[in-house]
Amino acid sequence: MVGFLLEDVTGVLRDSGGVAAAQANIWGPEDVYVKKGSTISLTCTVNVHSTPPSSVHWYQGSSVVDFDSPRGGISLETEKTASGTTSKLLVTKASLTDSGNYTCVPSNANPASVYVHVLNAGEYPAAMQHGEHGGSSSSCVAQLSCHFLVVLLLSLMMAR
Repeated sequence: MVGFLLEDVTGVLRDSGGVAAAQANIWGPEDVYVKKGSTISLTCTVNVHSTPPSSVHWYQGSSVVDFDSPRGGISLETEKTASGTTSKLLVTKASLTDSGNYTCVPSNANPASVYVHVLNAGEYPAAMQHGEHGGSSSSCVAQLSCHFLVVLLLSLMMAR
């Protein structure tokens, strides 16, 4: 049992010295799109060199992911190395009920979250049709930077 309310998951954890704790990271975009029947694969890394987390819990919404559920097909691989801890959540044969917010909660680091969208065959969200992973703030920043550079370049060319 994890000793905090889920509302506290998004808060900043601090160590006993008041220093902000390490941050967990989930590889990939903030919004993940998978087809119904495929495998959801989420990888969370925690780069805490001094003390690796004693545990890494995964939540779907406000519920701890149940690896022993009758649904089956849910597994977790955790690897602790000198460079940090990696926790990989695998959900095979994804169904629509597997859609939702997934949060990786290490015992000694701030959590990380992604939103998984399970799509029916033939279903394409607008974000995928444009080649983007919707909700990814880094792709939005990259687009704005590119637009800014194009405008700047055009301005310089017109000034000549």
